[in-house]
Amino acid sequence: MNLLEPESLYDRIGGDYAVNAVVDSFYEKVLRDDRIRGYFDDISMNAQIGKLKSFLKMAFGDRSVYDAERLRSAHAPLVARGMGDIHVDILIEHMESTLKEQKVPNALIEEAVTIINGYRDDVLCR
Repeated sequence: MNLLEPESLYDRIGGDYAVNAVVDSFYEKVLRDDRIRGYFDDISMNAQIGKLKSFLKMAFGDRSVYDAERLRSAHAPLVARGMGDIHVDILIEHMESTLKEQKVPNALIEEAVTIINGYRDDVLCR
């Protein structure tokens, strides 16, 4: 890290170790939730877990590699099946609770949720 640049949210949360733990626990919650788990029926969860880990590293760390079209095209089939704001809210609810379980400070959780919400329109293809 350059001493002139502030530490990224990714690093402040705990880097790879913490994000790996968060994503694994997050998907355990998501797959138990009847409101949202159907969107993951035909998806390789190993691949999905890897994608979310990469996304969070980008979103919380190096946003210069963001590709809106890729995010939109990946989620377009889910939007076509009815995924909407309520489902994103449920996912964020699970992310918040998982971050709390991992003892991430509330200020960092709020920052993470703000960042994730910044991608909502692309996830929902708007």
